[in-house]
Amino acid sequence: MIHYQLQCSRAHGFDGWYKDSAAFEKLVAAGLVECPICGDTKARRALMAPAIGKGAVEVPAVVPNPAPPAPAAPAEMPQGPIPAQMMAVLQRIRAEVEKNCDAVGDRFAEEARRMHRGETDRRGIYGQATEAEAEALRDEGIEIGRIPWVPRADG
Repeated sequence: MIHYQLQCSRAHGFDGWYKDSAAFEKLVAAGLVECPICGDTKARRALMAPAIGKGAVEVPAVVPNPAPPAPAAPAEMPQGPIPAQMMAVLQRIRAEVEKNCDAVGDRFAEEARRMHRGETDRRGIYGQATEAEAEALRDEGIEIGRIPWVPRADG
């Protein structure tokens, strides 16, 4: 993997990870590298500091059984304002969800179960679910995703 600092034609800076430089060039040529701030697809590599190795590192041949990682605490929304780049990305996600999925409101859990059981056609849906409803859906093997629902970009 290779990490690039990038810049769009409007001088917004952002970064990205790519398989290799050829993969990056192919994605840029196809217009698939997009600025998360303004959506511009005219991206180029920005000036970067070189990566300098720190010398040889001795790696043990066998790693002892490590202790299992501690369970992660539930993610909490960060306090304070959302950075502008993140807000722009979340607004674009919201627009895509609203454009391509059906709004089911507080019937989300019920509708997800109906699709899972084959009682209704599978389709993209969005709505509200309590933490308990979301956990119950996951326990039943129903995959769901949660995203922060920010105000629309045009509103």
